[in-house]
Amino acid sequence: MPNQLSTAREPSRQLGITLVELLVALTISSFLIAGAMNIYADGRHAFAINESIARVQETAQFAMDTLEADLRMAGNWGLLSQATAIDGRALPGNSNPRFLPVPGACGINWALDLSSPVAGHNNLYGLPCTALGSGGAMPDSDTMTVRRTTRATTEPESGKLQIQSTRIQGWVFADGATPTDFTSGESETHNLLVHSYYVAQSSRLLPGVPTLRRKTLVGGTSGPRVVDQEVIPGVENLQLQLGIDVNQDNAIDRYVNPGDAILTQFAEDPGAAPRILTVRLWLMVRGVNPEAGLQDARNYRSADVDLGEFNDSYRRMLVSKTILLRNSRQSLPNITEQTNE
Repeated sequence: MPNQLSTAREPSRQLGITLVELLVALTISSFLIAGAMNIYADGRHAFAINESIARVQETAQFAMDTLEADLRMAGNWGLLSQATAIDGRALPGNSNPRFLPVPGACGINWALDLSSPVAGHNNLYGLPCTALGSGGAMPDSDTMTVRRTTRATTEPESGKLQIQSTRIQGWVFADGATPTDFTSGESETHNLLVHSYYVAQSSRLLPGVPTLRRKTLVGGTSGPRVVDQEVIPGVENLQLQLGIDVNQDNAIDRYVNPGDAILTQFAEDPGAAPRILTVRLWLMVRGVNPEAGLQDARNYRSADVDLGEFNDSYRRMLVSKTILLRNSRQSLPNITEQTNE
């Protein structure tokens, strides 16, 4: 009985942690939380960098694929391989010999200069038609024009510039009526395509972002006309050099800039001009948005132009590619050795 009373009077013991233990636990937890937050922040930063790089790469890939697909088919005239056999093309001193309804905004012979399937202006926008976008065309960027026909055949359609071709001759027309010297079984109809690519200082989709644009030949009820199309924002500079064959042996002798003297001295005799076998392209691609913590202090040089240092927070990528023009090479005659008996 006494033992029971003494036991009941003893103070009960409380279970828990002391203040010191609590402070230690909070300190350890703070370090763990700070570490987790750093890992999260680093992960977010790495994700943002990878996302920015991926976007720039996608822009470069799309722009290069668009230009390459067009260039590879330059000089394609349907069944015909020689522009000199096409009646209605621009001639020296006569830009429109058959008085076709051609648009004149981008130049007198812009649509019909079929003897120049690839042409350009070096480090400037040299077309008389206005470059769209705030600020106009980007300085120190080339302009490239590609002329060809569509790969797929089509039906004659009034209001469109089209080429009717056989293996030996071609005819440019726009009235929707198949030329009388051509039969449907032995000839094909293809739409004429003309694209002039340039870089504008500001995109209409994303104001303030440089963009790749092109002047395009289209047709309709009102006749052939030129429209300006936005290809993709984020392209900051376009450069090209032309691989030319001077001695007609189907081999590249050297690369020259658009407008080089060796290309322009044959204005009166385009058939004697060096043939362009390849085009070497450079594209400067820029991110759409500035990137936190990035300072682009690299000095960029593309083809013959020094773009210098931008010293801003946009991510950039300079890509290049050499593209073969499929329709530029000509078949050389077979040379066989003959002996006199």
